Amino acid sequence: MNSQAEVRVPVLIVGGSLVGLSASLFLGRLGIAHMLVEKHSDTSRHPRGRGNNVRTMELFRVAGVESQIREAASVLADNHGILQAGSLTGDDQEWLFKEIDPGGGLARFSPAGWCLCSQNDLEPVLLHCARELGGDLRFSHELMSFDQDRDGVGALVKDRETGEHITVRADYLIAADGPRSPVREELGIGRSGPGDLFHNVSITFRAPALADAVGDRRFIACYLTNPEADGALLPVDNREQWVFHAPWHPDRGETLEDFTDTRCIEHIRRATGVPGMDIEITGKAPWHAAERVADRYAAGRVFLAGDSAHEMSPTGAFGSNTGIQDAHNLAWKLAAVINGSAGPALLETYEAERRPVARVTSARASARSAEHSHPGYDAPTGGGRQSGVLTVALGYCYPEGAVVDADPELPVVPERMRLTGEPGTRAPHMWLHRAGVRLSTLDLYERSFVLLTDAEGAVWQPAAERAAARWNVPLEAYRVGTRPDDDLAPADGAGDWAEIHGTNPGGAVLVRPDGFVAWRAEGPVADPEAALHEVMGFLLCRG
Repeated sequence: MNSQAEVRVPVLIVGGSLVGLSASLFLGRLGIAHMLVEKHSDTSRHPRGRGNNVRTMELFRVAGVESQIREAASVLADNHGILQAGSLTGDDQEWLFKEIDPGGGLARFSPAGWCLCSQNDLEPVLLHCARELGGDLRFSHELMSFDQDRDGVGALVKDRETGEHITVRADYLIAADGPRSPVREELGIGRSGPGDLFHNVSITFRAPALADAVGDRRFIACYLTNPEADGALLPVDNREQWVFHAPWHPDRGETLEDFTDTRCIEHIRRATGVPGMDIEITGKAPWHAAERVADRYAAGRVFLAGDSAHEMSPTGAFGSNTGIQDAHNLAWKLAAVINGSAGPALLETYEAERRPVARVTSARASARSAEHSHPGYDAPTGGGRQSGVLTVALGYCYPEGAVVDADPELPVVPERMRLTGEPGTRAPHMWLHRAGVRLSTLDLYERSFVLLTDAEGAVWQPAAERAAARWNVPLEAYRVGTRPDDDLAPADGAGDWAEIHGTNPGGAVLVRPDGFVAWRAEGPVADPEAALHEVMGFLLCRG
């Protein structure tokens, strides 16, 4: 084989789907050089993984790509809710829910909103933006092998177009290589959980006449419950392009070859209640709903993210969102360690924070599939009170990890939303003005730690400057108030900063680069500099 000279990068990302591309985007925003390798020749061409929840859209907002994503998703911008029906033409119709955000209550918690953008539309946006930031993203490149030592990771990568091999030396490796992750298998990391839940074949097809049967019902998905032909119908463009998820039963000896075009066409006709409809099958792809979480999220300098770390039922769109949020959590920590701001032990908090979230979220996804009677899933409903989708998507917290004074009894996903500035929770959203520009508090959190206080806590700002210099860490400090010399002014109707963040006048809130509260002083302290010195030392794992 032909070998090239060794390529040296701080981070090697294996896998170029949603999670790998998001990791590249987030690292690029933080100025961390990296290489991404993906064995396929291009981004996904199959419309799947379409639900991007509010937390994910917050991350994309801060990363500067929200508008591009919403433009790519514009064709489905008016689609909301899940319909359950015996057919599209009968009287048996029930909305499982009709609006994602009925009444607009989400605006109290976030500057962003849900976005229905299929994977085949979202990935090209992420790829373009990651490359604009200087990321070295190589498709048609496959990881052949890797090993690691105390100083880094060595990898052999094959260019599938030329047959050439590249030797890559990286400080760290992110495995975003899917549920059958070769990297995870090579590391010998097991997985726990119920396992396979159900199987579907995703069928893409063209049927212009179907739009007449759908009418003005702009659903995200329609669960069709004909016992002889059930499945889930999803619009691609609300006109001609559609997707149908047909139950597949390999446990009964059913093979993918059994899903001929003729069978698929007849199944879709019976399910929709439109006999004789002209249908052109354009693609088929199997997928498996499962509930599994990796027993470990890291081994040495190698980290799992996305489906390599957890598999989830698709109902509620939790899986890809949890993976994108994995990548965001890991990116700022890798940046801090690579830049020398933090000690390597900071990376141990990745598993401590993200694995409990995956365990709770995957269980909630399975429960939601049962609640909605997802086609192909024969499972009992029940199990007591469940947290709502928004609470799972946005209200999760980190009782352990890179946080100080978090309540260890705080549930990873509470029953009700409680974004009130507690350490370990996502920092509260509040509209502000800075130099005449309207922004959310969440827009402040990306490239540095941020300390917020008020006019009564002016002593925190010089303390933050000295802490930043002492620890060589990016740390911005802002005063929030209505005085002329305050840095940030609450927008009209935004409320009281201290009350929203759970502090009293003279207190302060320290927020991590990922937007989670790292520590909170609920009032004035005797020595702000000493307090910040101790807190930053703990957070940065530098003693």
